[in-house]
Amino acid sequence: MTHPLHAPVAFIVFNRPEQTARVFAEIARAQPKQLLIVADGPRADRAGEVERCAQVRDIVSHVDWPCDVRTNFSNTNLGCRRRVSSGLDWVFDHVPEAIVLEDDCLPDPTLFRFMDEMLARYRDDERIMMVTGTNPMDRWKDERQRYHFWYCGSIWGWASWRGAWRHSDVDMRPWNDDEARQRVRDVFAEPELYEPRLAAYDKVARGEIDTWDMQWSFARIVNSGLSVVPSVNLVSNIGFGEGATHTRSAGSPIANLPTTPMTFPLRFHDYVAVDREYDRAFTRRVR
Repeated sequence: MTHPLHAPVAFIVFNRPEQTARVFAEIARAQPKQLLIVADGPRADRAGEVERCAQVRDIVSHVDWPCDVRTNFSNTNLGCRRRVSSGLDWVFDHVPEAIVLEDDCLPDPTLFRFMDEMLARYRDDERIMMVTGTNPMDRWKDERQRYHFWYCGSIWGWASWRGAWRHSDVDMRPWNDDEARQRVRDVFAEPELYEPRLAAYDKVARGEIDTWDMQWSFARIVNSGLSVVPSVNLVSNIGFGEGATHTRSAGSPIANLPTTPMTFPLRFHDYVAVDREYDRAFTRRVR
């Protein structure tokens, strides 16, 4: 029997019908009561993109279960940075919490229950700002726990609350403050952890990377916000390769990661503490 899903789902789409159809099938299987769909518009100079965007919007229009569906479709192309950030602003204006999936983030069916229960468990805990479904290490101490806490956290299948998202600034204006930079150093503590992060934030703040997720990462870190990470990987990114915006290397060690179902019932922690060992292991893997 499918566990009833209470949290709204936000689905961010663009121009990839094949990936969109696969992810949408899993959303349909979970049957959220509320579905909020965000779509960017086609680029005028890209052959066939008008048709692909239309195909994507047609796919997500076939909601055949009882559901409150809301759409936020752009007629023009805003780009990754502005479209996703403005779309998420719209999502959290409408709902107090949401599970967020992009068109290339294929979830294991158990992701939805995991997110649902984590959103409820940490709803009033301001130390927790995000729940992620991706565990890039594949498994982590899963023989004795269901999840752990981390300062980082992948946006390949994630969930959050309105209050946490309000800290995100797509223009990263706080990054100009020396105190904010020092806060990042303090959080990561070790040069091998904070130096790559500082360099990435510099590029994003200068507008050299058309993205939204690093700004969200910075907002969490500068506010000492933690992410919940599952002990097993619950999302596979199926978007690596040609046509991707940022994930173009199909040979990446975190492309198309296998998923493992979460085991229920969940065992909740009585404490909130970052797993520094996981920090170091992740850094070594993605270098």
